[in-house]
Amino acid sequence: MADRNRLFSIEDLPSHLILEIITSGKRLSAVDLVSLELTSRTFGGSHGVYPTKFRSLVDLAAFQLCTANGIYIGMSRSSQRELFERCDRNWKRVLRFLQTVEQSSDMVHTSADADNNWKVSASQNHAAFILQSGEVFTCGDNSSFCCGHRDTSRPVFRPRLVEAMKGIPCKQVAAGLNFTVFLTRQGRVYTCGTNTHGQLGHGDTQDRPNPKMVELLGGVGSVVQIAAGPSYVLAVTDNGVVYSFGSGSNFCLGHGEQQNEFQPRAIHTFKRKSIHVLRVSAGDEHVVALDSSGYVYTWGKGYCGALGHGDEIDKTLPEHLISLKSQLAVQVCARKRKTFVLVDGGSVYGFGWMGFGSLGFPDRSVSDKVMRPRILDSLKGHRVSQISTGLYHTVVVTHQGRMLGFGDNERAQLGHDTLRGCLEPTEIFIPEMEEETSLLSESR
Repeated sequence: MADRNRLFSIEDLPSHLILEIITSGKRLSAVDLVSLELTSRTFGGSHGVYPTKFRSLVDLAAFQLCTANGIYIGMSRSSQRELFERCDRNWKRVLRFLQTVEQSSDMVHTSADADNNWKVSASQNHAAFILQSGEVFTCGDNSSFCCGHRDTSRPVFRPRLVEAMKGIPCKQVAAGLNFTVFLTRQGRVYTCGTNTHGQLGHGDTQDRPNPKMVELLGGVGSVVQIAAGPSYVLAVTDNGVVYSFGSGSNFCLGHGEQQNEFQPRAIHTFKRKSIHVLRVSAGDEHVVALDSSGYVYTWGKGYCGALGHGDEIDKTLPEHLISLKSQLAVQVCARKRKTFVLVDGGSVYGFGWMGFGSLGFPDRSVSDKVMRPRILDSLKGHRVSQISTGLYHTVVVTHQGRMLGFGDNERAQLGHDTLRGCLEPTEIFIPEMEEETSLLSESR
């Protein structure tokens, strides 16, 4: 009879069971897989039973995790092949790219209690929050109906549940100047608030006191990400198409003209070139986009070099940022006159306006412009996982869960004990946050 008390090592298991263990249940990260590969020959060897195109058991596991990833599934075969080539034909690097892009939209962990995780988006007038349950709360000046509550007689001082979205779980919220955009877990988009420029996407300029579904987007597929500028909206579908609507000023809609769009309209530059877009970020006067191969595109107002092309010329259509062609970008972030790009490996590039020191280059005066992408040397000692910027300041989160901020602090937005600004990234201490804190904050 076999000894029931015998301890088994994972090396004793058949390789197909090991593969099932590391690709099922809680998904391992690409870093976890690399660690396993370095730990034991069981993970690093092919055992002669796997297709020769896979270098190891871990390589096969990375491939299987990629093919189960939502972003990867939505990509065309040609886009998948291009990403594989961009990642040096390394499935672990492909997986890291996919997971890092997803991580840039993770929940904010506000305490050790998992039920308190949330996402937030804020404008000058109001803020919106999504709990892990998908419930949406808003607060602020509701005179324009931007909070989604019919009562406009006074500001909403405490976050209040948006009753119209009750029972419709959301995964993202984007606050414009006087309006709000909601993205549901089912990939549907709702809007409410001021509609002067057609930014609510309903084909008219009628304000909406309660969130109403954007019908046209409901017929083009599942929306996976939204972004809101002051008076315009961008929506990315699971098949990589970008739709824009609202104010056409500064060419932010990406159609080559400045007329307003009252309904969502696809940006044909991307469709014509078969570019699969994963993420967009809407600045006050310009836009930055990330595609499925880690390339970056910018368009809109070029003042102060915010588009990164080495000049201040407006771009009426999305234009590939050639200077970052050799980098595999994983997150893009735009604000008024400045842009950040996070690349694979955790480095950050910035360009545009240096005002208030919020671009992160301490060796330049506050009036300077950075015309082309330049790496933030001040962050070189940190592997950044997320970045968010406001008008006056910038906050980053590292893979170790540390929060760092730089820029103006006159309104105590950096969370420090003094109101003195920081040209160098300085740690922000939040006692109740867990070590693995992640951040998504679209400050405006």
